[in-house]
Amino acid sequence: MADTTAVPAPPVAAPGPPERRRGRRRFPLRRVGARLTHLLLVLLAVTFLSFVVVDLLPGDAAVVVAGDNATPEQVQQVREDLQLDRPLVVRYVDWLGGVVTGDLGESFRTGQPVADALAERVPVSFQITLVAQVLALIVAVPLAIYSAYRPGRPVDRVSMTLGFGAAAMPQFVLGMVLIVLFAGGIWSVLPATGFTPFFESPLDNLRSIILPCLTLMVAEAAVYRQLLRSDMISTLQEDFILMARAKGLPVRRILLRHALRPSSFSLITLSGLNIGRLLGGTVIVETLFAIPGLGQLIVQAVFNRDYMLLQGALLFVAVAYVVINMLIDLLYLFLDPRVRRHG
Repeated sequence: MADTTAVPAPPVAAPGPPERRRGRRRFPLRRVGARLTHLLLVLLAVTFLSFVVVDLLPGDAAVVVAGDNATPEQVQQVREDLQLDRPLVVRYVDWLGGVVTGDLGESFRTGQPVADALAERVPVSFQITLVAQVLALIVAVPLAIYSAYRPGRPVDRVSMTLGFGAAAMPQFVLGMVLIVLFAGGIWSVLPATGFTPFFESPLDNLRSIILPCLTLMVAEAAVYRQLLRSDMISTLQEDFILMARAKGLPVRRILLRHALRPSSFSLITLSGLNIGRLLGGTVIVETLFAIPGLGQLIVQAVFNRDYMLLQGALLFVAVAYVVINMLIDLLYLFLDPRVRRHG
């Protein structure tokens, strides 16, 4: 007969702590460290190349500072005072050491500290750039969503035609048209030139930036609308959208929650790049509307051969550009779970 003696069951291990889910959100320290390293390399390359380019410009900065009527002895004295007689690499290393300690130097022409000049100009350009980008997104996103949901309808065709025309129109032409319409003889309701600080008069500040912001906003909104429309049309053909429709979810929820989120990566990337570009690149608009911004400061520094002022302005633009792109890269972690899982 078979042995029917019961075999004792193996001991049951005590329940341990639950395993962590692989998809759990964690702060991307490695990615932040890589971006910071990239930031330092970009800053070194941009600042050194700008030093080289400005040094290769025709003319002598000492002559520009001393004046056309200065004697050779006076020009030589100015060159020694500004340390322009030293090698390029030595001047760059000295400037870089000052930046590390917070000293950006002084303007050759005015003697004003570069940090003070940037503190006056940067808020102006930043406000105009930020307001223009917000207005562009407010206009472009609803039009893109509706155009993607109802392609080929009158709203889609009209917005596409107007967008192509706005993108093709030069900024200075659009700015002059706005000046004629709203600051000239037709409706003289807004100032044509000048800038009023916000803390001096919020209402006058708003009136002074409306035309520059509209000039920048029109072309940006046209590009944003076309980009988001194309991405959303592709997203609306995906299987998970068809599944959401089969479940009977409301159209508004499908468009805003399921389709807009995965379609916004290109839009976020482009808007971030444009903010960094416009901070130092709104020269035409700032010149047309007499706005004392950062772009105008860079152009003046180039013509005046003002090394220190130009280096400080380029340093700020490079820092802003790389930092904004780093923030956008980290924002992908919260928009797309696949980025969190697979990097």
